[in-house]
Amino acid sequence: MTSLLFRPILLGLRRTIPVKYFSTTVHTGERLAKLRELMKKKENNVDVYVVPNEDRHGTEYYLAECDERRAWISGFNGAGCAIVTMDKALMFTDGPFFSQAEVQMDKNWELMKQGLPGVPTWKEYLIDHLSSSSSRIGIDPTLVTLNDSKYICSDIKSPKTLVPISSNLVDLAWASNRPKRLKNTVFPLEEKYAGESVTSKLARLTSTVTTNNGKPRALVLTTLDEIAWLFNLRGSDVGTNPIFFSYAVVHFNEKQTTAVLFLQRDRVETGADLQTALGSQVEIRSYEDIWAYLRDFGNQLRSESNGVEQEKLVLVPDKASWAIAEAVGEDISTIIPSPVTPLKAIKNSTELEGFRQSHLRDGVALARYFAWLEERLQNDDQPDLTEWEGAEQLRLFKSELPLFKGLAFPVTSSTGPNGAFVYYIPNPKKSAVIKRDQMYLCDSGTQFLDGTTDATRTWHFGTPTDEEKRTVTRVLQGHIAIDSAVFPNGTTGYIIDSWARKALWQDGLDFRHGAGHGMGYFLNVPEGPHGISTSIADNKSPLKAGMIVTNEPGYYADGKFGIRIESVLIIKEVETPWNFDNKGFLGFERVTMCPIQTKLVDQNLLSSEEKQWLNDYNKQVWAKISPLLKNDERALKWLERECRAI
Repeated sequence: MTSLLFRPILLGLRRTIPVKYFSTTVHTGERLAKLRELMKKKENNVDVYVVPNEDRHGTEYYLAECDERRAWISGFNGAGCAIVTMDKALMFTDGPFFSQAEVQMDKNWELMKQGLPGVPTWKEYLIDHLSSSSSRIGIDPTLVTLNDSKYICSDIKSPKTLVPISSNLVDLAWASNRPKRLKNTVFPLEEKYAGESVTSKLARLTSTVTTNNGKPRALVLTTLDEIAWLFNLRGSDVGTNPIFFSYAVVHFNEKQTTAVLFLQRDRVETGADLQTALGSQVEIRSYEDIWAYLRDFGNQLRSESNGVEQEKLVLVPDKASWAIAEAVGEDISTIIPSPVTPLKAIKNSTELEGFRQSHLRDGVALARYFAWLEERLQNDDQPDLTEWEGAEQLRLFKSELPLFKGLAFPVTSSTGPNGAFVYYIPNPKKSAVIKRDQMYLCDSGTQFLDGTTDATRTWHFGTPTDEEKRTVTRVLQGHIAIDSAVFPNGTTGYIIDSWARKALWQDGLDFRHGAGHGMGYFLNVPEGPHGISTSIADNKSPLKAGMIVTNEPGYYADGKFGIRIESVLIIKEVETPWNFDNKGFLGFERVTMCPIQTKLVDQNLLSSEEKQWLNDYNKQVWAKISPLLKNDERALKWLERECRAI
């Protein structure tokens, strides 16, 4: 799965991935009319309404259907932020989504191509480009961070003002057609898979927080994957990510750290097993109780101060919403980067081994699928096979694997020109027929109890053109450059991103997404705080040993084909002949095991070192995957052929 290159349009730090199938144009005139009527109502009285992508937990990757407000109002299910005035509807989005937005949005919308010269961000538009008559700007305070709200409020000029509206106007326009919020089962992740107990994680969190922030009283957590990781719990409320709707407050008491976990009411009533797994340190309360709890806790701290100015002893992560920060009270809270994020990003030994083993199993499913697909396409007597049918067959092969818990994201199964849509997801009712004489791009990931996978391969089942071979080779050279990289501690993904692009640049080519993203352990894809991209955000978090990152350069020829080669890497310490300034050096261990098609490679472009890398990698794939394919002769023969040296 790709990572976005340009991220400033998003309300939070990280990137967004669409969850719905790729669709054609959606007619939004009636939806916009309903929204504008609500904007005019006396109790709202706003001239502008901002519709962010995020949910109330800052989720940006996959959203529950009930939270896909911006997708519903616009018809566009890529990444973006919508601004609706009384006479305009604007969609701010990034390079990977330009083509998709043009297909999916109707004439009611104006596409703002974020990142191109002269195109403002959504915040810049509110501050500098609104007409003077558009003075009241409405937004749901649960969907915007405190920092973003302050940034807008501090820079807009009177009479403009940012107006928090507690009832989401898109929800009201959506009305009874809005899907219900899921309340699926939450289950404990056994320590044999998690590699660390809840008690140990709370102790490490306490040590980190008190070292960096003095003696805080509490930490509020709102990000769903952080809560799932900290409490060794998993769920299925939000798309394909194993997360669940929740909040948490961690109290740093003198004797023992305790926590209150807020889950949806149905779970509180049947949460005996969860309580046993969590232990006495964690109390379970109802999900909606968070608001009253924060207000009461804030008032308690103020009363303890006896009129003396209260220290800011409640830590609130910078991705928490404006509404959460207001419930606590700015007078007693400090906004900080979440201390859970870096703890979660560095995997323990159990998690690292889980990544290795889960990718071996995933490699079996990929080999079985691509062998099956090739045979099917070579047989002219078989009926046409659609992209959706191919994706479903891959899902079936994956579902037969041990410890399988579901897909990590919807499968990108794209043939020919559809491959040029970076986040293409085939529609089950109407998708293209996979053709033997076209490029085929497949991006898939799997959730296992012991890890998460993410792999993309590009294939041609006929005879590729010279253009296709040359561009694939340039992408492969970028992939090899990242995989082979050695760099000192303190290096960020921002610094090494260009290594993935150098070969493409030599041909005047590039791609509009990042070269890599972090990965959760039986959790979200992608995961922060690190990544490999040209976004300045990825210059804030150095790559560290124990982190997981993808390696996925690509190239997308609009109307023709798409290319991406993606593997998952473990960042590890490496030995070097010298150790300048005692910094220590890092490199990568690859765990994705799926061959790279040599038929698509122009050998004349490869150096001897690059050719050796390709042969060594495919040899490694054969050595690791072939023993696991003894019961599938077709897949074994296919793998043997695809892994032959060139």
